[in-house]
This record gives sequence, C-alpha cells and structure tokens, in this order.
Amino acid sequence: MSVVTVQLGQCGNQVGQELFDVLSSDAQPGPRRAAYPAACRERFFRHTAHGELVARAVLIDMEPKVINQSVAKAAKGGRWRYGDSAHFSQKQGSGNNWANGYCVHGPRHGEVVEELVRQEVERCDRLAGLMPMMSVAGGTGSGLGTYVTQRLRDAYPTSFILNHLTWPYGAGEVIVQNYNSVLTLARLYQLSDAMLVHENDVVHRVCSQLLNIKHISFGDVNRVIAHQLGSVLQPALSADSHGVYSRNPLGELLSALACHPEYKLLSVCTIPQMASSSIAYSTFSWPALLKHLRQMLVSNTKMEEGIDWQVRPPPASERTRGLTGSGFNTSLANLLILRGKDVYSADAGGFEDPSLYTAWLPPGDAFSLWKSPVPFNKYEKSATLVSNSQALLRPLDSMVAKAWNMFASRAYIHQYIKYGISEEDFLDSFTSLEQVVSSYSHLC
Repeated sequence: MSVVTVQLGQCGNQVGQELFDVLSSDAQPGPRRAAYPAACRERFFRHTAHGELVARAVLIDMEPKVINQSVAKAAKGGRWRYGDSAHFSQKQGSGNNWANGYCVHGPRHGEVVEELVRQEVERCDRLAGLMPMMSVAGGTGSGLGTYVTQRLRDAYPTSFILNHLTWPYGAGEVIVQNYNSVLTLARLYQLSDAMLVHENDVVHRVCSQLLNIKHISFGDVNRVIAHQLGSVLQPALSADSHGVYSRNPLGELLSALACHPEYKLLSVCTIPQMASSSIAYSTFSWPALLKHLRQMLVSNTKMEEGIDWQVRPPPASERTRGLTGSGFNTSLANLLILRGKDVYSADAGGFEDPSLYTAWLPPGDAFSLWKSPVPFNKYEKSATLVSNSQALLRPLDSMVAKAWNMFASRAYIHQYIKYGISEEDFLDSFTSLEQVVSSYSHLC
C-alpha cells in the first residue's frame, strides 16, 4: 500500500524533498535486502515506463521559488524525481497570515489542489493514507495546509491522515507564529488521525551538539527531520507480521499510537545521531542504545547528551493517587522501531514496564515493537521511538499561553479579522487546545 504526501509551504516542501532523498537512498537494492527495496518503493514511489522513480507527492505553495528549487534538486540527484504536473504555485504568498492561507488561498485554489491529490491517489494500487507536511507558524503551510487537510478529510473520509508538523523556534520566527500555531492545531485536532511533531529548537540542538555543525542552516535542520521521519516510515516487521513487511504503514502506526481521540500528538526520538565522520569509528550495542532511549523517554530528554538519570517512574501507590513525580514523562502509547545488525537479539523489555504508561491502558496494548535487519541511513544499528506522551505538553502549553497574552491585548487581531477570522474563532481554538493541555496534564 502507498502513502501520498502533500508538501505545503516552504517548510513542507523543503522537508519533503529531503525525506524523499533519504527514502530513495535507503531503497537501493543490496545484499541480504530481499523484499525491503521493493516494499519501500511501492510505499513512496511509482515507476515510469522508463524505470524512473517518481515520488508519490504533491507540492503546493503560493510562491513558485521553493517548489522550483525542490523539483530541480530532486532531478539533479538522479535517483528520483517529482511528477511533471504534481505541483501548484501562485505568484503571491500568504504573508505569514493563517487567515489569508485558510480563508483566501484555500477556497480559491482548494479544488485544483484536491484534483492533483486525486490524480496521485489514483496512481496507487492501494492507498495506505495521506501525509500532509507543513509548518504551523507561517501562512501557507499552516493556513492553506489546514484547509487542504479539511478537504482531504471530506474527500477521503475513511483514509488515514497523518499530519507532519514542524513547530517554530520558541524565540520566534514570525511575530504572529503563536496565533498561526494555535489556529492550526485546534482545527487539525478535529481533522487528522494524529500529528507527528518536530520542534525546530530540539532539532537545532541535535545539529549543534550531536552533529557538531558550526553554522546551522535550514537545510541541516531539514535533513535531521528527514532522517528521523524516514526511520519511522520505512518498512519494518511487527511481532505478528510473519516475516512480511507492513502493507498498511500509516494504519499500523496510528492504530498503535492514536488509540484515543483526545491524544493525537506524537513525538520522535532517534539514536544514535552523530557526524558522518564519526560513525565509522563508533560501536553500538543494543543494550546500551535501548537503555539510553528508555531514559530519554522517562525524563523527556530529546538527545543522548544531557539525559537526566535521576528521573524514575513513580511507585504504583503514587500513580493510583495521580502523582507521577517531578519530571516524569507519562506515556499513553509507544512504538519502538529497531533497525540494523543483530536486531532480533535486541531485548526491548524495558519499554513494556507498566510504570511508564497510563493506568487505564494495558501495557500489552500500549507498547508496540517493529524490527528490520536492514541498517538505516549509514548507521549499523539505530533505534527510533515514536511516543504519544506528555513530551509535547510543555511546548504546547507555552505556545497557547503566548498566543493568549497577545490576544488579551488584541495585538494583530485586525490582520486576521480582515480575512474572515473572528475573535470567536480564536476563543474556540484556545478552548480546544486548553482541553488538550488538560488531558495530557492529567495523563497518569
């Protein structure tokens, strides 16, 4: 089954291009790979009559520059390309205004975008689902992206939709980024099956502290996101797969993690991550990797450096009274994906510990494990954890609070009202997300 991505805005298109680069590299035939490359290609690419790999993707932006760059960069690489007519752009952007993207560009161009997606869907033998990729901070990615997701939900009511979201830097990229983020998240919570989130601040620290990049560009950030996202999406074997790679990747991912409509925020941790020049001189063992990754989950640490080893799951007596302990990250569900050498010898029992999870979901239902003996993206062994937990509670709460403070002083509200968004729309969004914050806060 195949996944169709919809790349929206500057961020969505740039991350999407890097993602397909990673996927195409990983899909190359090799010794002992057997069905792996074929499964990857079926999932994310189609073949032309001349044998070329064409990404199952639609590119959307209100300005042509980034799309032209993405298309040209993909073609120059020589391994894959975008479809000749699988993109749409205009001459004027959304001005970092969610309302402009959602209320103006969305209704104006939604039919054209939906038709492009339909054409790509019809090229799939079987559709696994749709993955819109977007930033939550700008105008086109967030505003138009939300509108497009709404149309896709209406057009494909029984298909899985997983939104990949890039959160802005906390220090600020756009003065109204918190407004845009609140409006995006509140509506996507009603439309999407789940949202897989990457925070720019976290990825930036990975680039600086783990990859030792001195002058970090958006390209560096996007490549880290693509690596982590690829490690989630590439073929793997579940416990009951009987040696056959998953036929419905989004369905299995979402059924493992998004088991309650109030909890849809997914975070990602991947280890190891290091500069390419250091990989050849490093050795990795499954016990060490899994020990570090488990503590990263427990202490809500996104990198191996700086793990707080003092944080421990609370005793059962405290859990029954709703006390989860300082700094402890309670999970609703976790998916662990292991890739590489000797993967079947890896013991992931530490992630089955009931103390990691909410008391109202049995650990057998809360934890899923996928494995693949194929090394991923130059790492002999690697582990990725996709978590539906309290990991995003603090940044979400901060985002809502900052937006509310601006709204209370009526800052920039007129820029949204003139495009058709009312103060009541803001209040509804705040109410919706405050309920999400409350739900995750009381996850115990």
